[in-house]
Amino acid sequence: MSFAVTLPDQGQFAAWRQAARLAISHRIPPGKIDWAGGAGLFATDPLPDSPGPHQARVPEQFVKLAGSVIWHSAPERFALLYQALWRLDAREGEPLSQTDPLGRRLTLMTKAVGRDIHKMHAFVRFRELPSDGRRRFAAWFEPGHNTLEPGSSFFAKRFADMDWMIATPRLTARFEAGQLAFHPGGARPDLPEDASESLWATYFANIFNPARVKLDAMRSEMPKKYWKNLPETRLIPDMLKDAEARVQRMREAAASAPRPGAAAVSTRYRATMPAAQDLPETLAAAQHAAQQCRRCGLCEAATRTVWGEGSATARLMLVGEQPGDREDLAGRPFIGPAGQLLRHSMAAAGLDPASVWLTNAVKHFKFSPRGKQRLHQTPDRQEILHCRWWLGLELSFIRPDLVLALGATAALALTGRDDPMTARRGQIETGLHGGPVLITWHPSAILRQRDPGARARMTEDLAADLATARHHP
Repeated sequence: MSFAVTLPDQGQFAAWRQAARLAISHRIPPGKIDWAGGAGLFATDPLPDSPGPHQARVPEQFVKLAGSVIWHSAPERFALLYQALWRLDAREGEPLSQTDPLGRRLTLMTKAVGRDIHKMHAFVRFRELPSDGRRRFAAWFEPGHNTLEPGSSFFAKRFADMDWMIATPRLTARFEAGQLAFHPGGARPDLPEDASESLWATYFANIFNPARVKLDAMRSEMPKKYWKNLPETRLIPDMLKDAEARVQRMREAAASAPRPGAAAVSTRYRATMPAAQDLPETLAAAQHAAQQCRRCGLCEAATRTVWGEGSATARLMLVGEQPGDREDLAGRPFIGPAGQLLRHSMAAAGLDPASVWLTNAVKHFKFSPRGKQRLHQTPDRQEILHCRWWLGLELSFIRPDLVLALGATAALALTGRDDPMTARRGQIETGLHGGPVLITWHPSAILRQRDPGARARMTEDLAADLATARHHP
């Protein structure tokens, strides 16, 4: 006995899936089903009305594959899919594998459908229709496969605020008042001229770059079968004829020398700066020389060198890691969030910022751009070592009785050691300059601490270390 299945023009995937489930439940072999509706020479019967006893189970991969292949234009697509279903249920080989002839063919059909949907999204050109209220648009398109149904959801999402119609020879999609529906297709409708097409053609002609013309690539991305329905393609033959002459005109109009001001700003302003002393003799001369520092690459992105400030005869020097975003813009150390926490803790410990020397181990802001923000990055060991020369000059001119190292970077720059901070905090070590160095937390490390209890303990540690520094003999 042979069976015939007739599928509707719309909703073919759901209809085929229901028919295939019914057929496989009765274990009807692929060769016994005519998916063309019984148009052959032999008598056929419709499928049984109710499901049979057999329950087939297939992987999700097959359902996804069938949901794409079903839109292919090949008449045998329904039979090929049922053949794959039969083999999966009977465990006959691997019909979904590309090493299998059936699997390979189904995969190629899936890819063809995907390309056709992509072309529809790229090459549909709407024209505005007369309307008294909600704006209305219409387009004519000739897809290579039956892809109007799966491809229309893209337009429904993108043009949800207007009514539109896409007509094809097989089906017509209509989107009206937010509802998408499908109707029979037909001949190309008579669409009115659209004033925006001339504007689009002018734009298309002006962005055309003849120096980048690759005809094979162009025809691959924009096949000629679509040209007749695209307003811009009528310009292509003339543009291609003039391509070589236009390239020559571009060469002749090209600049022969860099425009004034093309050099990097940092290159130009550093070229006009007076040369710095090789070995500054005063703290002021060291500050002047540091403004021209190029000992590492951080100077290229930072706004300026941020030198220390405070008392040049201070008994206490506080050394942080590096300037932050606020400090880089203002040219002063410790004025951002971490600096405010430090200054508040200093006030609580009875320390006047004007009586100490506030500086950083690294004098330039290291960051990574993220949109409009500049996110802090920790200086690496080489950048710390390069900048230690400037810190050494500050130590030699100020000669503090005690240095307070705020954080691991400052501790490394001052002592040459990068041991864990937890064991070192609150301890006094001998610095590379020969003087005492008290190790404590950096205020930014406190601000980054998410645990409220840990943040409170670290804040108390910082206050205690500042008090110790104030009373250091």
